Amino acid sequence: MMKLNVKPVNFDFSKYLNGGFEFYKNNFGDILLAYFFCFVMNIIPFCGILGIGNLYRYLHRLRKGEPAGPGDIFDFGDFVPYFILQLIVFAGAIVIYLPMMIVGFIAGAENGEPSPVFAMIMIPYMIIVMIAFLIVVLKAFYMPGLISIAGVKDIKTAWNMSVTMTKNNLLSIFLLVIITAILGQLGIIFCGIGIFLTIPFVYASNFMAIEDALQQIQYDEITEIGVKNEY
Repeated sequence: MMKLNVKPVNFDFSKYLNGGFEFYKNNFGDILLAYFFCFVMNIIPFCGILGIGNLYRYLHRLRKGEPAGPGDIFDFGDFVPYFILQLIVFAGAIVIYLPMMIVGFIAGAENGEPSPVFAMIMIPYMIIVMIAFLIVVLKAFYMPGLISIAGVKDIKTAWNMSVTMTKNNLLSIFLLVIITAILGQLGIIFCGIGIFLTIPFVYASNFMAIEDALQQIQYDEITEIGVKNEY
């Protein structure tokens, strides 16, 4: 597990886009195959987020020149924390949709037809839910890197760390996610199978952001000793 000094990080938008493109270009075959395995992991129940975390760890090892192979995506060593995370997501979805089902049932039970009251209640409710969901996702941006790369296995600790790291950077992270998502979807627009060529760029760019953040908060014992000696 990395020694971390958690703090808000500096977010360099253009650095991650350019770095992600260069990294993907220089390791095209390896990253493409790793993404394909990640895609397969997403098909396996409760293994979607685990696959993404494993992909980030593989990219980290690949970038550092450490022994790694695309088959590392099928590592289930971190299954438990990601399983807990997905259970939390599932529970959150139930909490969100349960009020909608109850209100819809009550509104429909009055006359058997859709009620305008239902729309008046649900439209602002869904807008609020979508905004809240987006904020939570952005605040959790660094969690896969903290779990799979930094070795933080406690979900609550990883969440608190990610919240601190994303402070004052939610808009920048949102722009990175949106722009990379648009670029990634170009593979579908121009050629359906092209998604397997463009989506890996999305993960490579997000990985560059995660890696840079971890470098910023990594506790450097040698530097710390030097600072203390100065005083």
